[in-house]
Amino acid sequence: MTNTQVREVSSRPTSPAAVPARRTVRDRGARLLATLFLAPTVVGIVVFTVVPIIGSVVLSLFHWNVIDPPRFASGANYRTMFSDSTVLVSFRNTLFFMVVAVALQLLIALSLAITLNGRMPIWLRSVFRSAFFFPLVLSAASISVVMKYLFNQDFGVVNWLIGLVGVAPVPWLTSEHAAMATVILVYVWQQFGFSFLLFVGGLNNIPKEIHEAAALDGATGLRKHLAVTLPLLSPTLLVASVVGIINALQVFEQPYVLTDGGPGDATRTVVMVIYERAFEQLNFGEASAVGVLLFALIMAVTAVQFRLSRRFVHYQ
Repeated sequence: MTNTQVREVSSRPTSPAAVPARRTVRDRGARLLATLFLAPTVVGIVVFTVVPIIGSVVLSLFHWNVIDPPRFASGANYRTMFSDSTVLVSFRNTLFFMVVAVALQLLIALSLAITLNGRMPIWLRSVFRSAFFFPLVLSAASISVVMKYLFNQDFGVVNWLIGLVGVAPVPWLTSEHAAMATVILVYVWQQFGFSFLLFVGGLNNIPKEIHEAAALDGATGLRKHLAVTLPLLSPTLLVASVVGIINALQVFEQPYVLTDGGPGDATRTVVMVIYERAFEQLNFGEASAVGVLLFALIMAVTAVQFRLSRRFVHYQ
């Protein structure tokens, strides 16, 4: 075949039936590649999230102490849970903790983010960002151990400092009201760094022209943030509040290490009750029932948040 014939053959139009075939092969390859990338994540979610949730629901219908075979209990574990004062108090404590801790966390994080978003040297801004986020990297248990010594009534640094100005020692960890306040402060101090970084990123995405236009209209200070910043930052506020509430409802390390749920049941949370029923009393059926109720509570609160977000969240 001569060169002229080769050029003529190669220049002929491709058969219309061959184009869909090539696209089909290419699409199959893309789907296969996407499946391979998604497979580890999907398998991890199924194995470590879906299966444990289903297992907890099933286990909540049985009496099981690990040693003896499981015995079907129908709804006995749930009836026991709703009549147990310790469980009811733990839910009350957890809900109170959630409301106060999340409100403080968002308020402090937002205030600091707005402050750092103003005129400030870049290096100093980086220092503050690192300092505020650093506690989140540390273990909650290790931080709680240190804080337990700092807030000790007899030899703690906090009481020593307030004693310098003539204030009597405060029973931070042994008083019913002070213990919950201390747990909340320690939790917020460690957790607000995550919300802070979210708000910093959200503020940086707000065009400067909008603030300049608001300033020309006479909006300054608090009025500018209420009328301009908060509406534009509402999607970030939604994310921060959802994550904050989910984490707060599962709080465990801080009250367990600082007060062991005391004094009495003043700082006992739902996850502490689950831990005690499962690993101290070996009553995995009741522990699973409490866990199922906590899961339902988290889902309900999250659903309400997303429902309300339709009215209060404004997307650009």
